[in-house]
Amino acid sequence: MARIAVIGAGTGAMAAAARLAVAGHRVAVYERAETYGGALRRFERDGFGFDTGPGLLHLPAVFRDLFIKTGKEPLESCVALEQADPASRHLFADGTDLSLPGTSRAGVIRALDAALGAGAGERWGGLLGSARETWEATRRPLLEEPLPRDRTGLERDPHPAPSGRKLLGLRRTRPPGSLAELARRELRDPRLAALLESHALAYGFDPRTVPASAAVLPYLEHTFGSWYVRGGLRALAEALYERCRARGVEFTFGAEVTGVLVENGRAAGLELRDGGRVAAEAVVSGVDARLLYDRLLPPEAGAPSAPPPTAAPPGHGRFSLLLALRGPRPEGTAHRTVLHAADPATERAGLDGDFGSLCDRPTVTVLRPGDPALLPDAGQETAVLSVTVPPHAPGGTGAEGTLDWTAGGHAERFADAVLAAAGKAGLDLESRLLWQEVRTPADTERETGVPGGSVPGPALAGAGGAFLRAANRDAGVNGLYLVGGSAHPGGGLAHTGMSGALVAGLIVNGDDWRGSR
Repeated sequence: MARIAVIGAGTGAMAAAARLAVAGHRVAVYERAETYGGALRRFERDGFGFDTGPGLLHLPAVFRDLFIKTGKEPLESCVALEQADPASRHLFADGTDLSLPGTSRAGVIRALDAALGAGAGERWGGLLGSARETWEATRRPLLEEPLPRDRTGLERDPHPAPSGRKLLGLRRTRPPGSLAELARRELRDPRLAALLESHALAYGFDPRTVPASAAVLPYLEHTFGSWYVRGGLRALAEALYERCRARGVEFTFGAEVTGVLVENGRAAGLELRDGGRVAAEAVVSGVDARLLYDRLLPPEAGAPSAPPPTAAPPGHGRFSLLLALRGPRPEGTAHRTVLHAADPATERAGLDGDFGSLCDRPTVTVLRPGDPALLPDAGQETAVLSVTVPPHAPGGTGAEGTLDWTAGGHAERFADAVLAAAGKAGLDLESRLLWQEVRTPADTERETGVPGGSVPGPALAGAGGAFLRAANRDAGVNGLYLVGGSAHPGGGLAHTGMSGALVAGLIVNGDDWRGSR
């Protein structure tokens, strides 16, 4: 039985802690904040409650497996899961209104043909069919196994090249270089292209740079559904925390880790801000990989194996507008509505970091759960409007992607634009507004410690390995392991849960473990 020190109490870190405790290890978690959950936070005011991180769960099987493996109570005994149906509603700038049913391929095709014209469903279905091939090719190496040292197979984009017609038959054309290029070539309708690209934006990716393999993201949602946790996603963090405590995991809050102790090439414990030292036989880091390698490891620890773990794009940030609304949620309101940008080119310019280019009608995701647990009474409603934006950079002027979200009233002006965009799309929110709370990447950085408040996306194959994340086992320091959104297999609730399973498997079964068979 080893003593294991865990840095941070985010989802991935707690997932690893619970599994390790069940395996018989003594696990202690040290968290700089006064609470657990990482990005799974809740903002409360006047009886209203809001998720300030993810609002929906995909691949709930990850957490079902976690709760089954760590105790007799299954996930559904700890939290109430509800599938969002329709999975999403989409409002386009030309007035097109599209609602997509959950986990029904035939229903999705019918809805697309009805809203966008005959043939739209077939083109979308064909793209998802190709994405299924990507899923089957990468599921195990990207999600169920530790990141291999030889990553050649993951550097190539697995999304199949489309077939082109020649006079004498079929030929394979050049594979698309990005998701945006895939959308143009395969979907041909700008509304279908916007539908595809909105899934990448939701994970903090720029469709112009992310590989075509990102088409697997809408495939996962269509196949496995979108799920809501009653009481908000914060309730999932609460259930996971209680599961850890029930299995004997120790938590110390307000304990900032300032260094990882390394002795003879092996992780030997932690150094805390108050000067204290914690001895351990293994260390699990749940903080951003950039913080670990730039600030917590001593220089003599040695460089990790190539590619550097901080080489992956850090991800964009999330701007959120929390609305407390008078009056009940209208009958038939979709849980999730996506308002598509009126000018995608201007929106992309905004992602490059110029406040002057932040468009007044960006892609906005509107979550309206209608959950009584988050309301002071049945006569009110909550809504969370989110936009993918550049991360926070103190002193940033807008040049070269550097933005200071705390300066110049930028956040307030952008909030006005986002709320106005909802009105232009036909959502009557402003007239019902009681109050609003603005949250920017600067708030995310303050609460979670992630540089710039960036939101890491899931690992993706292709682009020469640029979208892979840090390996779960550090190659230069024995006994040092990484979990969370910046570690393999990347960000998103399900992926961070998988990172916890991978780290626990490596520690329990040895560093040569290659995943459950």
